[in-house]
Amino acid sequence: MSCFLQAPVAHTILSSASSCRTVRRTKALKLRCGALGAKNAAKIPMPPINPKDPFLSKLASVASSSPEALLNSSANPDTPPFLDLFESPKLMATPAQVERSVSYNEHRPRSPPPDLPSLLLNGRIVYIGMPLVPAVTELVVAELMYLQWMDPKQPIYIYINSTGTTRDDGETVGMETEGFAIYDALMQLQNEIHTVAVGAAIGQACLLLSAGTKGKRFMMPHAKAMIQQPRVPSSGLMPASDVLIRAKEVIINRDTLVELLAKHTGNSIEAVAEVMRRPFYMDANRAKEFGVIDKILWRGQEKVMAEVASPEEWDKNAGIKVMDGF
Repeated sequence: MSCFLQAPVAHTILSSASSCRTVRRTKALKLRCGALGAKNAAKIPMPPINPKDPFLSKLASVASSSPEALLNSSANPDTPPFLDLFESPKLMATPAQVERSVSYNEHRPRSPPPDLPSLLLNGRIVYIGMPLVPAVTELVVAELMYLQWMDPKQPIYIYINSTGTTRDDGETVGMETEGFAIYDALMQLQNEIHTVAVGAAIGQACLLLSAGTKGKRFMMPHAKAMIQQPRVPSSGLMPASDVLIRAKEVIINRDTLVELLAKHTGNSIEAVAEVMRRPFYMDANRAKEFGVIDKILWRGQEKVMAEVASPEEWDKNAGIKVMDGF
């Protein structure tokens, strides 16, 4: 009986002793492996890391300071590995951020190129190239406010190629108040406003062209300007009383447009109202005569005009004697 009782006890003692030795051996092995790994890690040559690449730079920094963060990184199948190291995850640098190397052209940009409206805005240029719909008005007014906030003393350049509140076929796409909103914003600015027509300036767009600072209103040689009466928007299934209300509002907008054009062109209200009975088209020369613009932009125009002889010189060179009184 005692033999049967002593055998399990002895077996238990041997097993516990064996397990203790195993644990001690495992710890010693881990310590030796860790020391060996640290010793070898110092000798392993690190490949050159692009300092402009945020992913590789962050990864190298974490690996050198706290490698356990990489070893204990949670494996999430829904996200790429190691992205949890970033507050704002970025997989890699953008192509424009990559440093020049053998495989890249030496003229490759070092920073991302801006979009075209931002590039124009950086040059203090506001480009109106669409009919005056609410989205266009919102953007233009915001850009004008931003440019004045940036520098209230530098001029603002407005390039216009717009059919106003209508399309090129005459269909109404925006309310007349869209043009008046941009006009009111222009009048509130402290900056000089240089307006340039680079295609078409029709209706409300022609008003914006004429509203620039005196002496700073320009037109390209082959651009067109046109003033016309506001159009009644589509009435749809409105009752007759509502159509009449809309017609009265259009007449009020027409009178306002006539007054503003007369103010900026130097013509009388009657003269402007008379030419606006029907669409009144103007080329660059006619627009200058009417007072919509001040100058026509033509490359080399100043030099050509400076070389033109005066009428007296023409007569003298031609042998014509001008008599007094003529």
